Amino acid sequence: MTAFAAFAASLAVEELEIELLLEALSQRHGFDFRDYDRQVVRRKLLGVMAGRELKTVSALQERVLHEPGAASSVLRALSVASGALFDDPAFARQAREVLGTGLRPVALPKVWLAECAGVGEAWTLAILLQEEGLLARTEIFATLANDELLAEMREASIDAQSLPALQEQYAASGGAGSLGDYFELKNGRATLLPRLRARITWAQYNLVTDASFNEFGAILCGRALADFGPMLRQRVLRLFHESLSRFGVLGIDRELAPGDAHFTAYQPLIIGLPWYKRVG
Repeated sequence: MTAFAAFAASLAVEELEIELLLEALSQRHGFDFRDYDRQVVRRKLLGVMAGRELKTVSALQERVLHEPGAASSVLRALSVASGALFDDPAFARQAREVLGTGLRPVALPKVWLAECAGVGEAWTLAILLQEEGLLARTEIFATLANDELLAEMREASIDAQSLPALQEQYAASGGAGSLGDYFELKNGRATLLPRLRARITWAQYNLVTDASFNEFGAILCGRALADFGPMLRQRVLRLFHESLSRFGVLGIDRELAPGDAHFTAYQPLIIGLPWYKRVG
């Protein structure tokens, strides 16, 4: 066997191991990552294996099936990575512009952060909506499939010492005030002010399996969609279409393509960027 043939055979075995591990996570723990982008899944699993000094995916599967806590660490790794507060100033600046215009005519807007990237993403949205004069009448639904992560988000705080360093990113997003004014400090930790946190509803929801649960004036999913394989991506785009009100705003990871579900039902809001208004 040539070196290339041996390498190809090794990759084929690894692919089979990944399929078996994902099947085990689905059957044993109820989380279905089988239609996620396989290269993304592979990269994340290799990261878990490196941290545990495991040489094969099969060895990781054995831990997942028999070692307490192993499945939890794998599920965390495969879930959308948590983002820091204002970690994407360009996206936040775009959201100010698009949501400020799109939600202002709506009496009681609902915004869905689908598979939310932690409190960093949810709190960033709450702050910018507050500064646009919209938060007091807007309800943010921040959903996650992983109920363990969800429980942590409800009680989350950040290091208070990080706030001064985050001021620059906040300003780059269009913020004109002091970021620290939106937080209460206790024992070195910072938590979003209660009146702002009250506008965020954290809920368990699985984009892979669950049906539409509400109608929204805006749906944002700029991170999780990038991890989905082609079939799952189309399923989720159809779900978002069912859940978005007419003239509602859709913010995703990349521009829609002609073959995407309901492509003709959307009008671009910013040329060259994945922000859309539903018109059909």
